Amino acid sequence: MTVNTPLCFRGKKILAPMVRVGTLPMRLLALDYGADIVYCEELIDIKMLQCKRVINEVLETVDFVAPNERVVFRTCERERHRVVFQMGSADAERALAVAKLVESDVAGIDINMGCPKEYSTKGGMGAALLSDPDKIESVSITWWGLICPISQVEDTVNLVKRIEKTGIAAIAVHGRKKEERPQHPVHCDVIKAISEAISIPVIANGGSHDFIREYADIGTFQKATAASSVMIARAAMWNPSIFRKEGFCPLKDVMQDYIKYAVRYDNHYTNTKYCLCQMLREQLETTQGKKLHAAQSTQEICEAFEMGDFYEETTAIFEAKKTSLETKTQDEDDQIEDPDVIKMAVRFDKREYPPQITPKMYLLEWCRKEKHPQPVYETVQRPLDRLFCSVVTVAERKYRSTLWDKSKKLAEQAAAIVCLRTLGVPEGKLCEGENHLINKRKRDEQDLQCAGKRYINNPQAEELLMELCS
Repeated sequence: MTVNTPLCFRGKKILAPMVRVGTLPMRLLALDYGADIVYCEELIDIKMLQCKRVINEVLETVDFVAPNERVVFRTCERERHRVVFQMGSADAERALAVAKLVESDVAGIDINMGCPKEYSTKGGMGAALLSDPDKIESVSITWWGLICPISQVEDTVNLVKRIEKTGIAAIAVHGRKKEERPQHPVHCDVIKAISEAISIPVIANGGSHDFIREYADIGTFQKATAASSVMIARAAMWNPSIFRKEGFCPLKDVMQDYIKYAVRYDNHYTNTKYCLCQMLREQLETTQGKKLHAAQSTQEICEAFEMGDFYEETTAIFEAKKTSLETKTQDEDDQIEDPDVIKMAVRFDKREYPPQITPKMYLLEWCRKEKHPQPVYETVQRPLDRLFCSVVTVAERKYRSTLWDKSKKLAEQAAAIVCLRTLGVPEGKLCEGENHLINKRKRDEQDLQCAGKRYINNPQAEELLMELCS
């Protein structure tokens, strides 16, 4: 069976039902329809430890952003006391570090020790942890939760008893063996055996295919497993209004409500598209389904559901808010900024330059020719929108662009342009005519080819290569 152990929900009583539905828009929609607790998608500990916590003032969210600027986990105040962060981990120290990173923004944390997929098991996570109960216990003691599949009922019960002793607050059991998939019947008898064997709350999971087709079935599944509450994944993806005691809402209304959240919280269109396809299911071959399948942006998804006006209105509101915040931030920057910095509103567009030629290269070449120290770049990132600004120091003078860029590299190139234009030095643009750096690069490549022939298998070859390229 698959076993989950979520931590205590900050003293909140564990209620039924709860849902594993992934990204923020779907979680909020599930809460709208009556879910008590929501789970995020499983996130790997190493990936989370690379993230930076950022307050997104435009969306009013807390974002955990990877070095490549991708938002790995996004949450908001509304779900703060109702969302469980699910993590993949095989290391107690890393798990604890991630727990500390997110603990102020979530209600609980859960370690997945049941995933049978290769991406999880090859890293020693998921089902791979089953072969090391001591590590399971170590992770449980160090922090709050786990998940693991066991083949025999007796082994499963013994394991959860051992986990219970570590002090966890609750345990979720997915009623299938690690080699089984959703089409296989859920083992209610095993979940019930676990429920009766331990004193902490048990959350029953895995009933979407066999039991749960409407709200009343949630209670049926709970009774069949003697669990404290029920966790739902697939049935909630198909129609989040399954949590409504009054019955399902029309699917069209559910999908429109979901799209509104997806636009409101800037959900990536590929995830939005996937979730809507899960809801449409057998209607994917309809005209609307085909439009959805062809959509390549959030705007096109909205147009497929006759919500183009909503998209334009919402994005216009966010752009206005973003502009207002940028203006405020810029005013604050101007008040505290070094007045000696020379500024200019420029951006680097690589289409205006020959391949592999940049303003930074021209500035470095000029400094060498004038016997100045090489340029020094200082780059900062603005928390508001995660954009970058760089200041370059050349011959004891500082230069920067007033425009913020989406990457550190672009910001540095813009600073180099400001410096070169201020100095009246060519910057290498195509419109400037013959480019001496291109000719120099060709000569260097020819020299490298000759050097390669003369110094093949020679340890000095690498040193010569570095010299010619510098």
